[in-house]
Amino acid sequence: MPFRIIRNDITKTDAEAIVNAANTSLLPGGGVCGAIFAAAGYKKLEAACRKIGHCDVGSAVITKGYNLKAKYIIHTPGPVYRDGNHNEEALLYSCYKSSLELAKSKNISSIAFPLISSGIYSYPKAEALKTATKAISDFLENNEMRVYLVVYDKQSFEISSELYSEVEEYIDRNFVKPDHNRRIVCDVGASMDIEQSNIKRYTAKKSNTPKRSSAQYKKDLFEEIKNIDDMFREMDMSFSVYLLKLITDSGMTDVEVYKRANVDRKLFSKIRSNREYKPSKTTAVAFAIALRLDMDGAKDLIGRAGYALTRSSKFDIVIEYFITHGNYNIFEINEVLFSFDLPLIGA
Repeated sequence: MPFRIIRNDITKTDAEAIVNAANTSLLPGGGVCGAIFAAAGYKKLEAACRKIGHCDVGSAVITKGYNLKAKYIIHTPGPVYRDGNHNEEALLYSCYKSSLELAKSKNISSIAFPLISSGIYSYPKAEALKTATKAISDFLENNEMRVYLVVYDKQSFEISSELYSEVEEYIDRNFVKPDHNRRIVCDVGASMDIEQSNIKRYTAKKSNTPKRSSAQYKKDLFEEIKNIDDMFREMDMSFSVYLLKLITDSGMTDVEVYKRANVDRKLFSKIRSNREYKPSKTTAVAFAIALRLDMDGAKDLIGRAGYALTRSSKFDIVIEYFITHGNYNIFEINEVLFSFDLPLIGA
């Protein structure tokens, strides 16, 4: 997926560039900065940074990666958090934007960020995450790049306590422990979901129908037969064919949809070119989110890939929470999934 949150040591990631949460003098510091200098090699990296000399808060400069797996290090000094009223948010946003624009200018294909300013600079972690996500998602709307937000441990990552509590309560209310003595065939269940969803959609209009003349009755009957034919044609559509139909119906472009789904262009091309393509469940869910489908629509689309949404999966309940609350922000959904140690959506 173009934007992914991972738990790792940033010095060991496979990204082409990693970002150093630097100080303005670009000298070795503590925390992430100290770890990057140690892994890259103090002497070489310090000499390169001294040659550059200075970098303003919110700006970015670049050096080689030296002993790191990464080819480049992008250095950006984050703001020290005072009270939120001294331009901290704009400066932090600028750190991500400047780093991404610099990476783009160097044709860098992948970049890994720490959560800038959330350590010794005391930026509240939940707010730092919100700003990081906003800056990265804004950039990815118009650019192709693989971006990682690297979290060293759970203590380094925090979402809104209110949102976390709401989702946790929703899981507690709705989670049903799976009955392992009961045999469930996913494809059959998924097919039933598709059929029920389609029948519900096509029969909803028939209630409260006024009396009709003979001519009108024949006309309406013809339309109903046509609708039933359409319904069965839809039921036979594979995931990829039906997805493309939904995209056309939505009025969105392919690019808008695969970016909303946090899916890269290459994978979407495979889906478009192979009518029998079977995605992972997380990818199928991501497209349901991107298309802003309701629960029936989401179950329909996901079912065509051979999966189902149930109350015996915490992952499924989190997805249900966001759909039923009308929140289709895939980055926020992934932050919550990450907090609960669940798979992220996208590809």
